[in-house]
Amino acid sequence: MDVVVVDDELTADAALRMVRDGSSLLWRGDYQNARQLLSALGRRVRSGGKTPKGDARSVFYAYREARSREASLLSRLLVPLDADNSVPLRRAPDVRQAVGRVYGPGEESVIPLRELLGILGAEQWREQGVEVPAVGGRIHPHYGVFAPTRQEYVDLVAQAPLPSEDVAFDIGTGTGVLAAVLARRGVERVVATDADPRALACARENVERLGLDVEVVEADLFPRGRAGVVVCNPPWLPGKPASGLDHAVYDPGSRMLHGYLDRLRAHLRPGGEGWLVLSDLAEHLGLRTRDELLTRFDRAGLRVADRLDAKPVHPRAADADDPLHAARAAEVTSLWRLVGA
Repeated sequence: MDVVVVDDELTADAALRMVRDGSSLLWRGDYQNARQLLSALGRRVRSGGKTPKGDARSVFYAYREARSREASLLSRLLVPLDADNSVPLRRAPDVRQAVGRVYGPGEESVIPLRELLGILGAEQWREQGVEVPAVGGRIHPHYGVFAPTRQEYVDLVAQAPLPSEDVAFDIGTGTGVLAAVLARRGVERVVATDADPRALACARENVERLGLDVEVVEADLFPRGRAGVVVCNPPWLPGKPASGLDHAVYDPGSRMLHGYLDRLRAHLRPGGEGWLVLSDLAEHLGLRTRDELLTRFDRAGLRVADRLDAKPVHPRAADADDPLHAARAAEVTSLWRLVGA
């Protein structure tokens, strides 16, 4: 990799030419100037792109490719890190705690400024938390764990009629928000699972902060035993994640969705229900059909007892300039109440 040391004398146009030629830029100037340069680079990269055209599926893949290309170019602006995880640049903030929480003990290295800003943004979410009325408090997401900023899916779990209040499982708990909702609703024993160490730590911290008795265990989907309610909110889009943060959005080969459905009956108590919380955005993007989903239910020996729907209220659903606006505007999030056929 060709690394060029640059500073405040570098213009955005020159930087764009260099990163497009394959160079990485190690910044040695003022930290705030580096942020301004990154913003200017982003505007230039995006303004040079074409608006995707075609059917929804083609537009989606073109959009993903453009975003991936943008991320690759912008990640070539690097800043140094000292052994104590500090950034040795003028006007740099104190990033030691945020970086240490993500990467652990430091050593002299470099980091893409774009990635560092993402870590700092996540640290703010972690410190401030997200107000979630259904849990009666705040959920504090960790870096790399999906934040419940969209809460229609949380409200669905808060409103669905409980078939049992004895035992509930939350599969792929993430921040622990759905497990917390079930505990708030009076379920006597709630078990939350995840395979990601960051998610497990995040969920444990959140339920403890809320004063809730939830068992958080490491598991590939299901814990041992059976439950009267088994809820799962898998990533909503089939596809390969392009980054660590994408794992909350993309489910490669629909592995989590299919694994949940195929093994659900074996973990349901008599009269129990599986609650699948899933957006139909993939259907509007041409990545999955409704018939394919219903066929998976049937193959797993499941039938639909009921379905609760909610429309998204996040800003992107109303953004007409978003290339995926048509799909986002038509999106519906559903809680499928599944029982043994």
